[in-house]
Amino acid sequence: MARAPLAALHRTLNRIPHPARPRRTRPLPPPGLPGRPRPWLRGLGLGAIVLAGAWLGLLVVGDVRAPVGPMDTTMALRPSVTGGTKINVSPLGALSLDSHVAPVRLDVNVDRLDPERSQALVDHPERLSGLQDEVARDVEHGTLDLAVRSCVAVVTGATALGLAVYRRPRRALAAGGLALALLAASGVSAYATWNPKSVLEPRFSGLLGSAPSVVGNARSIVTEFDVYQKELARLVTNVTKLYDVTSTLPAYRPDPTTIRVLHVSDIHLNPASWKIIGSLVKQYQVNVIVDSGDTMDHGSAAENGFLDPVRDLGVPYLWVRGNHDSRTTQRYLERMKNVHVLDDGRARTVAGLRFAGIGDPQFTPDRSVAPGSEASEELAGDRLASALRDQRTAGTPVDVAVVHEPSAARETDGTVPLVLCGHLHHEGTESLPYGTRLRMEGSTGGSGLRAVEHKDPAPIEASILYFDRDSRRLQAWDAIRLGGLGLTTAEVSRHLADENRPGATPSPSPSSRTPSLSPGAPSPSPRTPSAASRRTASAGAATASP
Repeated sequence: MARAPLAALHRTLNRIPHPARPRRTRPLPPPGLPGRPRPWLRGLGLGAIVLAGAWLGLLVVGDVRAPVGPMDTTMALRPSVTGGTKINVSPLGALSLDSHVAPVRLDVNVDRLDPERSQALVDHPERLSGLQDEVARDVEHGTLDLAVRSCVAVVTGATALGLAVYRRPRRALAAGGLALALLAASGVSAYATWNPKSVLEPRFSGLLGSAPSVVGNARSIVTEFDVYQKELARLVTNVTKLYDVTSTLPAYRPDPTTIRVLHVSDIHLNPASWKIIGSLVKQYQVNVIVDSGDTMDHGSAAENGFLDPVRDLGVPYLWVRGNHDSRTTQRYLERMKNVHVLDDGRARTVAGLRFAGIGDPQFTPDRSVAPGSEASEELAGDRLASALRDQRTAGTPVDVAVVHEPSAARETDGTVPLVLCGHLHHEGTESLPYGTRLRMEGSTGGSGLRAVEHKDPAPIEASILYFDRDSRRLQAWDAIRLGGLGLTTAEVSRHLADENRPGATPSPSPSSRTPSLSPGAPSPSPRTPSAASRRTASAGAATASP
């Protein structure tokens, strides 16, 4: 009887619902405290510390003082995007070489010329014969010392900065190890891309940019730059001579086997251009000036007086008409004794070279683009090419053709070794399919009256072309770039003709000259490129009307 009430109570309790158990949740971080940083953020922060510490280490303790021949120098590695080598010769300027591709640049600062060692060379000239080997040994020792000191500098800098930021020895040592690995990788990259022939095409800035003493015989430009160590010794010797004359540029003695041509273009009525041209003529002992047009801006008779300084340049002046030059301008120049106007394909022999050119068929001083303008340029180029072929058939081949626009210049491909032009206000060189080299000059007037149209002033550009007097072929050229309006920068970069590089086939002598422009080149007579290919080749010229 007693079990019945207990069973009823049990059933009643089972009908009452039980509360659900609460789920376990992770404790929330205290308000105001950040969560654990992501791994990529930690890696990015470590990389920034490694780079900053390595750079600071190189700046503070990465320099090495090393004697190089008669000079005391300071060598250092510096972070760089493109790499290369920069030689600072204070107060004369700097010399840059594309010696390697790596995130570090080698800086060599010439601190001073040691009087005792210099005097020893003066008193004992026979020691100059061993100067190259001495310089090579000095550079080798200095480079080894620089490598060791740079390793110590980057490891010390990265480790110290890592310790200051993380305050953990393990993290700091990791930063130092990564810095050493980065420097080692940069060294491997520099070694793999090391280009000892980069000295063939240096870039000069400052006063060194106007020092033609580094030019010499056009035919020896290559043979004298055969080995990097030997050329470095020559550079050291040149610097010694510069310091020996109280940091002034030496007078250059022109080599009789070299013809120097100054190429200018697109002066656009800038009176300052005549002073620059006159200075280049004297400094580089120029034999002849070639102006590829747009000397004027509107071609009016009132502008003719601007041309009067041409009479005082002291050398022959070859000129072709540009699209800003009128027939009135051309007739005014034809009356000057030292001026040779090139037009209609007529050839002139000046300073040992044979030139031919044609004036621009358009006269657009308002910078308009007339319908069919490109076709007229190509037609003018075809007329010049026909005249060039006639000259070659007559046994008097032309060495240099001159036009204003690149689209006309391209039509002479295969009929002349070199064609000069301008028009686009920037310099450049192009090897055309049939062997002709096209050399385009920038604005020697810094775009003249339009120099202030854009945010940055246009640079003043000109080129010195070096020809061998026997073969009458271009050997090398110096591209000169001066800062535009209000700027005082200067840079000269050396360039070699491809066939004039070490190991290339030398230019043929006059007795062996043939209509073909180079050994193995196709005969230019069957040149018949399609109209579509010609339009494609000259598309760049059609997009602008300076």
